[in-house]
Amino acid sequence: MPRDWKSVFAHPENLDFSPDPLLVTSCETLGQGRALDLACGHGRNAIYLARLGWRVTALDREEAAIRLLREHSPGLNIDARVCDLEDSGFAIEPFAFDLICDFLYLDRKLFPQIREGVKPGGTFIGVILLATEEKGSFQLEPGELRAAFAGWKILFYSESAEPGKERVTARIVARRA
Repeated sequence: MPRDWKSVFAHPENLDFSPDPLLVTSCETLGQGRALDLACGHGRNAIYLARLGWRVTALDREEAAIRLLREHSPGLNIDARVCDLEDSGFAIEPFAFDLICDFLYLDRKLFPQIREGVKPGGTFIGVILLATEEKGSFQLEPGELRAAFAGWKILFYSESAEPGKERVTARIVARRA
């Protein structure tokens, strides 16, 4: 069952602003540049990137999430926008980003745009729910995320339960040739 994000963002005192550990580890070897954070939520990863000097475009369909992101990022280089990624009018600009992040959001139609949107030598970092016994439309099949980036240099890949959490995810760091 999809999560009621309006309710989640209505209680910001319960939100964690810590960046995803895979992003933190990956950024140790990345330079700076232009980043796109898809379905950014309240901006925990976008804020982290901006503090490291990245120019970040952060997109989410929930107005409350974007408002929280703006409130927690004064003076940071973040272009936070309300955007429904499932709207057919949305398109990722080709060869525009040094880094594209996708944390806990799945729209398979975006994979080709993500691949095109990353500049040569740029990176994609993704953490997406993996199908378990209870399959859902927002869950990947085993091996699906790796296959979506076939031909890229896979710097890290795993499919496992996240430490301290009940969810099982596919996690990838891939560099475009």
